[in-house]
Amino acid sequence: MMRMKLIAALTVGVALSACGSVDFASRNAPFEVHNAPSLAFADNNTTTIQGPYEAGTAQAYQTAPTEPTEMPVQILNRVSVQQVNVLVPQSLRVSEANRYYPSGDIVWREDPIGNRHAQVQQIFQNALAAGTQNLDGDVPVVIDVVVERFHALTEKARYTVGGVHSIRFNMVIRDAETGQALSAPRVVRADLDGFGGQQAINAEARGVTQKVRISNHLAEVIRQELSRPEGYVNANLGFFQAVNKI
Repeated sequence: MMRMKLIAALTVGVALSACGSVDFASRNAPFEVHNAPSLAFADNNTTTIQGPYEAGTAQAYQTAPTEPTEMPVQILNRVSVQQVNVLVPQSLRVSEANRYYPSGDIVWREDPIGNRHAQVQQIFQNALAAGTQNLDGDVPVVIDVVVERFHALTEKARYTVGGVHSIRFNMVIRDAETGQALSAPRVVRADLDGFGGQQAINAEARGVTQKVRISNHLAEVIRQELSRPEGYVNANLGFFQAVNKI
């Protein structure tokens, strides 16, 4: 069985192509206000969790830095998230091709065919809200997220060899009252092992869909980003993850 799976994976690998890069991070940045070009969020991309803050007023960096930086250690475990803003740029390319590994920035199949950007935005919005709702520190903040990649599995991959849900986003932490940045932009890689074949079928029978797994995963990713000195550390998922970096 293992030999057959290996042969299948290698066969798939011959036809795969994608773009990716390796990110490095450091938490040695001082706790200070950062100034950088910003991009305003529209109201329909904003969810207010709690607090008297108007929707759509926060800002997010338009482009990711060359080297990502993390949240200052001075406010780790001290934040209270008042608002989460998620932007999925229309420039991200969507693929509906049912191949093992189609090109594109967005690959998503568990919702009906439609506005994939909006569907991905809603997944992020709900997951990040769930992951931050119990944070009750003394530093009120707003989280701005710009999605850079959301590459889940196609039907063909899901019901055969499986793969990796390749997820990447850019995150900025802001003061909830002033809107000033408390951190420089941080690029977060949040890849997740994608079930395949019988494992995927068994999971679906239990109600554990791709959306459920990805949502729970993103909720945990944001919790770790806001509470651990090293932030979230992306898992090493082997062959299929390496394909994402070709």
